Amino acid sequence: MKKEKVLLGMSGGVDSSVSAVLLKEQGYDVIGITMKLWDNQDEKSCCNETSAYDAKRVCDILNIPHYSVNYMNDFKKYVINDFVSSYIDGKTPNPCIECNKYLKFGSMYKMAKELECKYIATGHYAKTMYSDKYNRYVITKSNSLKKDQSYVLYSIDKSIIPYILFPLSDYEDKNEIREIARKNGLNVASKSDSQDICFIPDNDYIKFLSSYTNIKTNKGNIKLKTGENVGSHQGYIRYTVGQRRGLGISYKEPLYVTKIDKDKNEVIVGTKEELYSDTLYANNINLQAIDKIETSLKVKAKIRYSAKEATATLTMVDKDVVKVVFEEKQRAITPGQSVVFYDNDIIIGGGKIM
Repeated sequence: MKKEKVLLGMSGGVDSSVSAVLLKEQGYDVIGITMKLWDNQDEKSCCNETSAYDAKRVCDILNIPHYSVNYMNDFKKYVINDFVSSYIDGKTPNPCIECNKYLKFGSMYKMAKELECKYIATGHYAKTMYSDKYNRYVITKSNSLKKDQSYVLYSIDKSIIPYILFPLSDYEDKNEIREIARKNGLNVASKSDSQDICFIPDNDYIKFLSSYTNIKTNKGNIKLKTGENVGSHQGYIRYTVGQRRGLGISYKEPLYVTKIDKDKNEVIVGTKEELYSDTLYANNINLQAIDKIETSLKVKAKIRYSAKEATATLTMVDKDVVKVVFEEKQRAITPGQSVVFYDNDIIIGGGKIM
């Protein structure tokens, strides 16, 4: 019986390395690929030379082919440029979502077709399955809800979901993953997890924006929504909705950033209560389990990766704009972040908060 070929994205970390072990055990003909996305020498990044070397060593141990491919131009075009423009627009982006859409499940899928692979795979904690309810393949939450990464996968084109494998979908304990690596003699067994934003190793995004783009924003006013001036800011790109610390203002009660007004170069602040809202609008909508939203649709929705799901009703108000009304007010709805819709464990879709 012919083995099905699968192209596995390998970052040099323990999750993708163990994914290679599991795929081989399941009888797949595995090919590893490490995508060079950014010129980064930080050891905690998934985009450095050490990571590519670690991935190659794992493939050698498992006796599977390994490719290292330069996708730096695509990464700059689809991820870095979006990251920069979002901050210029006064928004707070999630670059992992763009990377998954265009690189890990975009460019890599094209590479898989060139190599005549039927499937692509990654070490994400998520699942794919056939849904009788929706009559198609869907992405669902991982068994490990603490590590579930389905939120950052909503932007994937639904047409390729039948050809995606997530070998770690049934694992709940990272120690179990590391033990599999040890038993197979993989040098990455005790390697620490990579950071969230691979191209900002020190998490100083202001430093990155300043050095990479020479972006400069002028100082401006910090105001209440009434228009009262309560302080000055050092450039609106330094602030995000929900922020309390670092405002440098004194007031009779704690104040939080509630809005960034880039056109007026103002940071709007308010009380904790003013942070909460029950309505948002989102665009750049990508639907997976359904083809369109009819009159209205009740779902569970998350407004950021770390947020709890909340019951909401969706209504399309334009061709690519959805109105989301929550039953309970949500804290710090942040433009630039993504809102993701679920039916129990199944991803319905999502979009960018406006």
